[in-house]
Amino acid sequence: MRGYLGIDVGSVSTNLAVLDENGEVIDTVYLRTQGEPIKAIQRGIGEIRDRLPKDIEIAGVATTGSARRLAGVIVGADVVKNEITAHAVAAMKVVPDVHTVLEIGGQDSKIIIIRDGVVVDFAMNSVCAAGTGSFLDHQAARLGIAIEEFGDLAAQAKTPVRIAGRCSVFAESDMIHKQQMGHSVPDIIAGLCQALVRNYLNNVGKGKDIQPPVVFQGGVAANKGIRAAFEAALETEIIVPPHFDVMGAIGAALLAQEHVEQTKAQTQFKGFEVSDIPYTASSFECKGCANRCEVVEIKQDSVVLARWGDRCGRWQ
Repeated sequence: MRGYLGIDVGSVSTNLAVLDENGEVIDTVYLRTQGEPIKAIQRGIGEIRDRLPKDIEIAGVATTGSARRLAGVIVGADVVKNEITAHAVAAMKVVPDVHTVLEIGGQDSKIIIIRDGVVVDFAMNSVCAAGTGSFLDHQAARLGIAIEEFGDLAAQAKTPVRIAGRCSVFAESDMIHKQQMGHSVPDIIAGLCQALVRNYLNNVGKGKDIQPPVVFQGGVAANKGIRAAFEAALETEIIVPPHFDVMGAIGAALLAQEHVEQTKAQTQFKGFEVSDIPYTASSFECKGCANRCEVVEIKQDSVVLARWGDRCGRWQ
C-alpha cells in the first residue's frame, strides 16, 4: 500500500498525517514541539512508524509550518510548502467549495480567502496573543479550569459579559474586574470566547470578504465556545473538519501526493530510521556584507546537510 506523509512543524505543535492513495487519512500524530522541533519531528516519525501497517510504502513526503525547511532536511521531503497553501488544500479536500478558512493555533492565527479553488487573499497574526489559543490557555489556568472544559462552560452562559479583548493584558484585568462584580464563571468564559473572536475578526479578518462556506481549523477549533461565537458574529454555520487539529499536515500530504503523481519521481524520503539519527542545529552570523545575516546550519554528525537564512545565497 502506498502512503503519503505530511509534516507540519509549528512553535506549539508538531503534527504528522499519512494518507492513502484516495486521500483518506490512515493515521495522524499530534505532539507538543516544546521548543525542540528536531526532537519533536523524530518522536513523531517514530510514533507513526509504530502505528502504520507494516506493508505501507511512503511514496511522497511534504513539510509545512514555521520549521518546514528544517523538517524537510531531516526527513528528505519532496515538497516544502508554506502553511497557507497546506491549510487551503486540506480545507478544499473536506469542503470543495469552501470560501473562507479560519485557522487559530496556539501562537498564531490566519485567515484564508478562497474563490473557485484558488487562494485569492490571506492574512496572518503571529505577534499578538489576544487572537490565539495561548490567550485562552492562560485565562483557563488563571481560573483553575481545564481548557477542555471551556467550550461546555461557555455553553452554560446566561448573559455573557463583554471583555476588553484587544489585548491579553487588558482582557485579564477586565476579567478579574468582572469576577469581583459577581458575574458567573460561564458568563465570563463566554465573554472571553467572544472577545477572542472579536479580536480575530477586527485584526486578522479586517477588510476580508468572509463568505460561507466557512471552515474552522487549528487546535482552538475544539472549543465549542469559540465556534459558537464565530457563528454568532458571522451569522453563518461554521464547519469544523474531523481532523481539525492536524489539517496543515493533511494538506502537506495531499501536496506530496500531487507532486509525485505529476512528476512520477521517486521520493527522497530517508525512511523512518531518521527518528534514530543524531542531528544538530546551530547558527552563525555571516560577516560577508553589511546585512549580517543569521545563517542556520543543520549537521548530521559532523557533516553539514543544509544552510539557510542568508539573503544572497552564499551559504545555501
